[in-house]
Amino acid sequence: MEKFKGVKTKFIMSIKKKQVLSYLFQEEYKPLTLEGLQKALHIYKEEDIQELFQLLSSLEKEGSVFKTRQGRYIPLRGMGLLVGVLQGHSQGYAFLLPETPGEPDVFIPSEKLKGAMHKDRVMVRLQKDSHDGRRRREGEVVRILKRGNPNLVGTYSGNRHSGVALPDDRRLSEISIPRGSREARPGDKVLINITRWPDNFHALPEGKIVEVIGSTGEPGVDITSIQLKFGLPSTFPAKVLKEVEHLDEKHILEAAREENRQDLRSLAMVTIDDEDARDLDDAVSLERRESGYRLGVHIADVSYYVKEGSALDREAARRATSVYFPDRVIPMLPPRLSNGICSLNPGIPRLAISVFMDLNQDGKLEKYVFYPSVICIDERMAYSDVNRILEGDDILEKKYSGFVQAFIDMAALAEKLKEKRIKRGALDFNFPEAKVKLDKQGKPLEIKVRRGGRAESIIEEFMLLCNEVIAAHFHRQKVPFVYRVHERPEEEKLYGLRDFLSLFNIKLEGDLSRISPRHFQKTMEAVKDTPVEKIVNYVLLRSLPQARYSVSSLGHFGLATKYYTHFTSPIRRYPDLLVHRILRYTLGGTLSAEESRRLTNHLPQLVQHSSEQERIAVEAERESMDLKKVEFMEDKVGSEYSAVISGVTSFGFFVELDNTVEGLIHVTRLEDDFYHFDEKRYALVGERSRKAYRLGDFIKVRLERVDKETRTLYFAPLSPGF
Repeated sequence: MEKFKGVKTKFIMSIKKKQVLSYLFQEEYKPLTLEGLQKALHIYKEEDIQELFQLLSSLEKEGSVFKTRQGRYIPLRGMGLLVGVLQGHSQGYAFLLPETPGEPDVFIPSEKLKGAMHKDRVMVRLQKDSHDGRRRREGEVVRILKRGNPNLVGTYSGNRHSGVALPDDRRLSEISIPRGSREARPGDKVLINITRWPDNFHALPEGKIVEVIGSTGEPGVDITSIQLKFGLPSTFPAKVLKEVEHLDEKHILEAAREENRQDLRSLAMVTIDDEDARDLDDAVSLERRESGYRLGVHIADVSYYVKEGSALDREAARRATSVYFPDRVIPMLPPRLSNGICSLNPGIPRLAISVFMDLNQDGKLEKYVFYPSVICIDERMAYSDVNRILEGDDILEKKYSGFVQAFIDMAALAEKLKEKRIKRGALDFNFPEAKVKLDKQGKPLEIKVRRGGRAESIIEEFMLLCNEVIAAHFHRQKVPFVYRVHERPEEEKLYGLRDFLSLFNIKLEGDLSRISPRHFQKTMEAVKDTPVEKIVNYVLLRSLPQARYSVSSLGHFGLATKYYTHFTSPIRRYPDLLVHRILRYTLGGTLSAEESRRLTNHLPQLVQHSSEQERIAVEAERESMDLKKVEFMEDKVGSEYSAVISGVTSFGFFVELDNTVEGLIHVTRLEDDFYHFDEKRYALVGERSRKAYRLGDFIKVRLERVDKETRTLYFAPLSPGF
């Protein structure tokens, strides 16, 4: 109380969240009403009381404080209350994933969900007898802070008067569809808007059909359903398309003269990308010199076209990223820009930001420079063709004779850069990449699995270096900036990782609170070229936090670097576009105080939204790939495969085939014994035989059943565990 005596009028006129929270979280604080708080904080003017009330309401909504029935405000800390997101289960119960770092998950029985559903942000009260550590922590929902499923996709069942919709996500309950909702036929995929949530009086949520997507099995309906489920847009607003209409390629050279850009059209450069890529946003050039190399990375100047605050910019910020499905792309920018004017298509002048880096013979950076440019791509190369050239393909060497030596030099430089990166501790998870080839009806014909070759390494290393150079430059400039950060793994996860590695006689040594990328490197080296390499690397990767965007330079654990950003893909990622804008602001010198304040105020929200949209995109892309993989296996029931055990649970274990397809062997299919789950050994162990099915074991399996609705493949074992 004492610290708030004599509060100045300046504070009263601008109620600050941090100051109110610091008062609420004092040890001697006793729950007060709004009236009690205004007196304690010496707030008497009507407009200031209203401001305090609004602040407390927002704190209550975000879960920082709890308002009792008597109207008293209580901080959550130390009150046995936790805020987090619910992860539902098809059996009706759920787990709270707390937002507080280090807090373990909390089990919520179905009868204590109080109408809360999967993905809802909720406040949970812990049961008193679940604090002792001897039993699983349980709790009950006391408040739903934010609903996680305002719209969802499901399959309709019923008639035009009434019916139900079964959500595609089986962790959600059926949705009652009352009379008068939009007409749909049984079996139709529909987009539903929830109009009434479950509560003590209504067991089922109620919704209305806002769109009939199409009949189940109709071409494209499956991917469209996933697209709508994740809230990904199908079209661009009319205002955005109208703005794009005025953009014209004819003005590129005129713009280059107006801005006094560097004319690099005579400099030999290429793009190297996937064969089917259309949004080409990076090109490379390389000059050999006596002292080493002059590497050029040329990135599409999207910021020239997407003006800050325009309808086009607002829509790009909302989308934040392009999303890539097996049969379509949901672009961040309209195709006229992403595939046309901005894309670095060959033989056509393009506006770019060029970054030149001078490196010595060992690949060490000596100096760099960047500026706006006008470029012209000589060749649009595919990874596969460059790889074949580097392997000595005579036909392709003849076709691209002017670039053969450049590709050889690029590959040599990329190897040096990678060697330096690995030497400093960077992690190199080279997992196989799966791509599904579809026919015109959207049916999967083939699953192609590939690992990155030398061509992929060229682009990866050159882009990594460019991103590091840009991030370090702007950190030295001390301007508001967008960093790509990857924080140190949580200590609790590392204890679990250490236990797992001990199964393979691998030690994760040292102080886990000071873990470094080199510790992970040593583990990866220990299992290299062994049968357990793939599974150990998967578990290592899962123990790491997700990379994200931040306005603070928190470092990048996986790359073992202090400063990193995303600069090289502004056509498909909004944070890259933000970095380009900041670069443009500083070309004439330092940022003005006004520009600096504006960026400081706006960047945090933009980078947080970009991180969230990135996670949504990854989840949607993964779900669409899983769907097509299951569909690919539909006609292969009875086929036998070699597999590796990729996960073990109490109800069975998961296996992964060579084509990256995953499926389940249920414990009931282990008919030779009664198997117990050994959590510490990640194994199912036979009661009599002691036969074990362990994580990482190889096994022969037969595909028994395909459940397309739940997207699950069921296998049976053909050989014993090891």
